[in-house]
Amino acid sequence: MPKISAAESQVMEAVWSGGPLAADEIVAEVGAPQGWGEATVKTLINRLLKKKALLSERSEGRTRYRALVSREDYVQGESQGLLDRLFDGNLTPLIAHFAEHRNLKPDEVQRLKKLLEELDDDD
Repeated sequence: MPKISAAESQVMEAVWSGGPLAADEIVAEVGAPQGWGEATVKTLINRLLKKKALLSERSEGRTRYRALVSREDYVQGESQGLLDRLFDGNLTPLIAHFAEHRNLKPDEVQRLKKLLEELDDDD
């Protein structure tokens, strides 16, 4: 799994949600909201190509970029990295941290309870 920076993840999000996109489509999707120019976005695309997170393909006379890394795999890797760095790989302290420092909505509490019940049923 390549290491994808926060800026690069913006490009990946555009490709994950929009399918294969041309550079100008990625610039339109990502550049303006982030305040980035065309050169910045193209630099990010090139970095992702070198990391093998994106693949360039010729389609309908245009170069389009397709994700080689799934969003699911990216989220899994980032989540595990966060868990490892901040909580020594232990999930319970992470959940406790959020429960203590953030007001959980009732539906969030219900989802956590349901998840715990499902995990308990698997034993």
